[in-house]
Amino acid sequence: MRISLLAKIVIVLILPFSGFGQFRIYSNEFLNIGAGARGLGMGAAQTASVSDGTAGYWNPAALTGVQDNSSINLMHASYFDDIGKYDFGSFAIPINDNKRTLGFSILRFAVDDIPNTLFLVEPDGSINYGNITTFSSADYAFLLSFAQKVKDDDDFKISFGGNAKIIYRKVGHFATALGFGFDAGFKMQKKRWTLGIVAKDITTTFNAWSFNFTDKEQQVLYLTDNNIPVKSTELTAPSLMIGNSYNFKLSPTVNLLAEADLNFTFAGKMNTVISGNIVSVDPRLGIEASLKGIFFIRAGIYNFQKALADGDTTNQKKVWIYQPSIGAGFKIKNVRLDYAFSNLANQSNPLYTNIFSLRFDLAKKEHN
Repeated sequence: MRISLLAKIVIVLILPFSGFGQFRIYSNEFLNIGAGARGLGMGAAQTASVSDGTAGYWNPAALTGVQDNSSINLMHASYFDDIGKYDFGSFAIPINDNKRTLGFSILRFAVDDIPNTLFLVEPDGSINYGNITTFSSADYAFLLSFAQKVKDDDDFKISFGGNAKIIYRKVGHFATALGFGFDAGFKMQKKRWTLGIVAKDITTTFNAWSFNFTDKEQQVLYLTDNNIPVKSTELTAPSLMIGNSYNFKLSPTVNLLAEADLNFTFAGKMNTVISGNIVSVDPRLGIEASLKGIFFIRAGIYNFQKALADGDTTNQKKVWIYQPSIGAGFKIKNVRLDYAFSNLANQSNPLYTNIFSLRFDLAKKEHN
């Protein structure tokens, strides 16, 4: 029996998770996309400078920056020519006279309307397009965050925080996964200088996969020489992000914020600036200029990788490529609208995406 290339998409989506408990270099990669157009416009350099409700994603210790008002953050982005859709939402509320902050975040990355062509070819070899159905592959993450101030002077502040996260992944009716993990964060600010440190997946994060193929589906997979996956566990190795930012006061109304982050991963050798069998390091750089705290312009650069040079027929010459981003935003009273524009591919073959996010600050009711 023949099987079309599209039919194999089901196997491509789920076979990477069919091994037994081991670290995956790109495990739960959807959790590395980012959160909020501000952060993505700054090249995802947010570990130190983030101070709104998206801190539950970037650095839970920075949630203490949400003060007096509860904060709601919403974001939407489409990737790969609208094939992949990414949404983020968060809610943060300060408690105990702004000494502590609680936060909740949800992330979803999904590819919808994937053709399922397992039964495109009938047993007699004829093609029946009426047998094509569609399914979705969706990844979800739920973050419950907590932040605590340790020191809160005018020129010196220290806070720490943490995340408990639940991961749910679903590939049609074929496969589902449930995972758990924890993150820890630290933030220290001295005058205009800020240090942020985040340890993600500190106890390793696992996904327990289960598979549910019907007897008919298993028969098609068997006859087309495809392995049928069994229950498995996928592990995400810990990683460490260290960020340093500085706020330059250019004038009474103009600020320039600059941040540099280093992302240390320990899952194996990766295509990064520093690549080792034990640790790999990926830098991120971002800047933000603001006028009166109302208008914002941003730029950043990240995801440095080596790739084959364009036009190299020998496939031997490699060059550095990177992911640039720019952004802008404005704030009107308690509402802020942000936009980011990023290139997901290399510089000669760009693949652009537009990212929008909204922030609402909800004032507390005053009691007489």
